[in-house]
Amino acid sequence: MDLKKCLEMAEAAKAGLLPEISDLEDLACLPEHHVLDLLPAANAVRRHFFGDQVHLCCIVNGKSGKCSEDCAFCAQSAHAKTSAPVYPLIDSGKIFQGASYARENGVHRYSLVASGGRLPKAEVRTVAESFSRMGGDGVGYCASLGILDAQDFALLKEAGVDRYHHNLETAESHFKEICTTHAYRDRVQTIREAKKAGMSVCAGGLFGIGESDLQVLELGLALRDLEVDSVPVNFLIPIKGTRLEKSSDLSPLRCLKIISLLRFALGGKEIVICGGRESNLEELHPLVFYAGASGIMTGDYLTAPGRNPQKDHAMIRRLGLTALREGE
Repeated sequence: MDLKKCLEMAEAAKAGLLPEISDLEDLACLPEHHVLDLLPAANAVRRHFFGDQVHLCCIVNGKSGKCSEDCAFCAQSAHAKTSAPVYPLIDSGKIFQGASYARENGVHRYSLVASGGRLPKAEVRTVAESFSRMGGDGVGYCASLGILDAQDFALLKEAGVDRYHHNLETAESHFKEICTTHAYRDRVQTIREAKKAGMSVCAGGLFGIGESDLQVLELGLALRDLEVDSVPVNFLIPIKGTRLEKSSDLSPLRCLKIISLLRFALGGKEIVICGGRESNLEELHPLVFYAGASGIMTGDYLTAPGRNPQKDHAMIRRLGLTALREGE
């Protein structure tokens, strides 16, 4: 596929017309050494929908380790042998500290993430009570508490948590290679329940876990069909003691290709680059925006150090972009 065709697809996307599946498949099959040809078109789509504003989010690991699920990449799985920290649900004071950190560092959205197949109902209530006492003050609230039900979502929404995060992780055709303790359909149903409760949904996946580029597209189309609002893109950081500790499927150019392919597949949906952007993209990591990303996660990851928010703000300014604030 040549640059002219990519630009034609970009103009169609700006008009609200999503590409034909066959064109997206052609993009997925594009050799890595041609990936930079995609960037002008992908960037044009991003700028049309988001201008020069960049979404910033951060997370706190609210409950860590000993998860019963067997996700092949996860340091917190009880099936892995890692040195990941293990602790129960953090108290309200620490939840408040995370929100203050977001506010003080100019971060648009703050999320509490808990390990496990699902957070017990009593702990969901604790999380909801904590968020209900925080107020807004320029920060939107998100939670990632596993496979919840309608009652849980109603409780969180009433507490001021307006977005739920729940990744599909990978394409349905690849899911059983990654996790066997729950089904792909369980994740899909959780997203549908969150949407039914009136919450916006943040759902994406992890890349570099053995999926093909056509499976990247498969995941993107599934997220499009589910009409999620924001798509987090994580790149694997192989962790010793997990089943994927020796995985090395990623290069900086493949990461940019994945972002661009998702931008074309998803049109005007938010795409936020999260875990692994520095370690996998290396010197090319500022190019994520030109590949189509509209946001980044800043600060620490769940079990690994991340990037200082002030460095990310400086990078954003150097690129001529501005950080989005809640309400804008």
